[in-house]
Amino acid sequence: MARTTTSHDRPPVDGPPLYRRIATELLGELHDGTIRPGERLPGERQLAEHFGVSRETVRQALEILRRDGLVATDRRGSHAALPALPARGPASLTFPVGAHTAGRGGTDRAGVTWEVPPVEHAEALGLAPGRATLVHRYESGAADGRARRTALTSFSAVALAEVAELARYRHRAGGHAEAHLRRAYDWMRRAGLTLHHRDTITRPSDAASVRVTRRVHDQYGRPLEITDLVVDAQREALVYEFTLPSAV
Repeated sequence: MARTTTSHDRPPVDGPPLYRRIATELLGELHDGTIRPGERLPGERQLAEHFGVSRETVRQALEILRRDGLVATDRRGSHAALPALPARGPASLTFPVGAHTAGRGGTDRAGVTWEVPPVEHAEALGLAPGRATLVHRYESGAADGRARRTALTSFSAVALAEVAELARYRHRAGGHAEAHLRRAYDWMRRAGLTLHHRDTITRPSDAASVRVTRRVHDQYGRPLEITDLVVDAQREALVYEFTLPSAV
């Protein structure tokens, strides 16, 4: 059966072939830590959905990175072969607030969309009514369905203008590909932003859950993001850290 070629797969009139551009974008994710050194890469199908291209284009892009020694492939799949980054200090935070490892058989998924955020998020970020922005959704939970966590994050125009790694997701925010953005706070710090975050913990009418609302702004008082996390609390402890200096 012939492969269906999307409009994204049509070669550009000018500029490098599409597979080279995808190789460059994937290399960017390797460098910024979206995919960590030694970590297994998503499969070709997932990468194709992530970049909005065909699996053949992804296969060609991976071959370029293999030839350059940036990706290695063995029986377990392909993984990043970049040298490890310098160890980060204990101040490094994982995004979003409340993210944790779900464990074997558990749920751990996330994605981004470009959409109009909830009204309270728009107000907190200073966005005009009806204006779209980058929105991140996260969900995790144990295999037995307990300890479920869901988080909804909206980023401000300032964050997208100042942080190149976030801005890159503007045109890939279809909501279908995995996008954990685990190092979003590190990207902000590397952009020269000092992060101040305020976490408000409340208990909704459902006594079995806890809501955490995190608001993050920079050293100039400009809002960067707001996250609403809902946790099936039960006996779990919630631990948070606070101000992070910039990395430059």
